[in-house]
Amino acid sequence: MTTLLDAENISVGYASKNGWVQAVAEVSLQLNAGETVGLVGESGCGKSTLGKALMRLLPASGRLRLNGDDVLTLQGKQLLPFRRQVQMMFQDPQGSLNPRQRVGTSIARPLQVAGWSKKAISARIDQLLEEVGLPAQAATRFPHEFSGGQRQRIGIARALALEPQIVICDEPVSALDVSVRAQVINLMRDIQQRSQVTYLFISHDLSVVEYIAHRVMVMYLGRIVESGPTGQVWKTPAHPYTRALLAAAPVADPRHAHSETLLEGELPSPLNPPAGCPFHTRCPFVQAVCRQQRPPLQSLTSERQVACHFHLS
Repeated sequence: MTTLLDAENISVGYASKNGWVQAVAEVSLQLNAGETVGLVGESGCGKSTLGKALMRLLPASGRLRLNGDDVLTLQGKQLLPFRRQVQMMFQDPQGSLNPRQRVGTSIARPLQVAGWSKKAISARIDQLLEEVGLPAQAATRFPHEFSGGQRQRIGIARALALEPQIVICDEPVSALDVSVRAQVINLMRDIQQRSQVTYLFISHDLSVVEYIAHRVMVMYLGRIVESGPTGQVWKTPAHPYTRALLAAAPVADPRHAHSETLLEGELPSPLNPPAGCPFHTRCPFVQAVCRQQRPPLQSLTSERQVACHFHLS
């Protein structure tokens, strides 16, 4: 499988009025052609910050390579080729579209920046709207004239305008109704099958991630604590935090509800993270070493990794 994006030890921190915040700490990942990687965790764990860092929307340290080329040091116009290959879908489809611009103008913008002719842009807009299931006349309307699901389809069209290799999807269906959510997810899968685009799918909805993602990464307090093929991680979670997330996820049939204790306590503040294992303040299996030493992310198999002194599998 061809590796498109290779990130190593990505860290993002910033100063706040209360001190230094380490939002993302030494995260490494690879995105391969034609796959979907899910990124899950509680709100405030750093998922969206990591996505924006990979998009070069936030300053970060570490190493970031696209198709083998270093892109973390690029600035200004040097980033244009990178922007053509890596695009983003945002959580709020209405907030990400300019309410004063017609849909066609919003979709056309990345094509104009890339130097496309007016004729080529017009043809591409028609093609994109058809691809996401909207009529060509949608280009002449404003965002408020569409439903939430339709607006997210417009967001997909804009993200795909330049035929990028990678789309970073930041909670792209969390604001949609369940039925509309399923339609958008299926659309994304169909597009992936046709174009082999790669998705980094950021979400707190574990059922959606289970459905769409080939691999999953579990994030806690800015660090990856478990990763592996989605089916394996869901069936045999190795980290207590992963097991707690899965136990807390709602199920359609109450007879199949999880019997384990739900995740207790609050996510610690990144201003004052716990010493040792960052999860030890909430872990039911905590021991003395957990309070003193942070476990490294170690390999269980060639495909699975976990950061836990006493992993469950």
